[in-house]
Amino acid sequence: RAFIKVQDGCNQFCSYCIIPYTRGRVRSRRPEDVEEEVKILAEEGYKEIVLTGIHLTSYGIDFKDEGIDFLTLIKRLHAIDGIERIRFGSLEPRVITETFAEELSKLPKICPHFHLSLQSGCDDTLKRMNRHYTCEEYAERCAILRKYFENPAITTDVIVGFPGETDADFETTREFLEKVHFYEMHVFPYSRRAGTRADRMPDQVPEPVKKERSAVLLKLEKKMSGEYRSSFAGTEQEILLEEPVTINDEIYMTGYTKEYVKAAIRLDGRDPKALKNTFVSGILGDFLTEEILLLNEK
Repeated sequence: RAFIKVQDGCNQFCSYCIIPYTRGRVRSRRPEDVEEEVKILAEEGYKEIVLTGIHLTSYGIDFKDEGIDFLTLIKRLHAIDGIERIRFGSLEPRVITETFAEELSKLPKICPHFHLSLQSGCDDTLKRMNRHYTCEEYAERCAILRKYFENPAITTDVIVGFPGETDADFETTREFLEKVHFYEMHVFPYSRRAGTRADRMPDQVPEPVKKERSAVLLKLEKKMSGEYRSSFAGTEQEILLEEPVTINDEIYMTGYTKEYVKAAIRLDGRDPKALKNTFVSGILGDFLTEEILLLNEK
């Protein structure tokens, strides 16, 4: 798996974030430069790429006059021989439109694994964060993804203890997260950054409260993540093998499905080095660990 940074900078100015001041405004790499890099990676044997950026979905706003946008770039990279999978870094929810999702669903190399940045499940908190969507709009974008992709992996980021977040606000967030039902959540206690608007806001939340709220969401994350992984048991999947792991004194070769569900195969005397970076298919069975399912090869 290779990570390709296609964009830098951000124009959003979220109230808690210093990045627009330190990284500057959005700057996109020329699509032909990205294509050249990906072609070289394909020649070197890479089969999967991950497109990343500081504000990835703003890719191409500095190329408006040329008709180049994020979807244009994706389609151009999809046409490169040798690359079998394309993933994305963090996406802004507003990029997920009916047209965008439908076009992605037509591209077989696209992994149905979408990290949609949320930060809070409470509209009042989102406003103070200067996030440009509501919880209802966010939920609608998740519904669009689930319309065009079968059981897609939807992951997110959540900040707990943002200035002014009350117990009621936090409970609203917790209920929203459970309703959307994410595969994975990255939970962060709010951290003050000098120079940001949030640093100057009143009603800063005490650290013990942040810790308590984080624990609640991490427990919820573990539950939802296990339920999502379990939904694949008994289904036929393909994994790209990456590395050997030892589980209960037995060595397995592990990899990920397109949805980024981790699975493992038994080596049965085979050389791990020969298996690395190859695809295998089979039926997902029992859990070997909390996060790894056994793939019974076809």
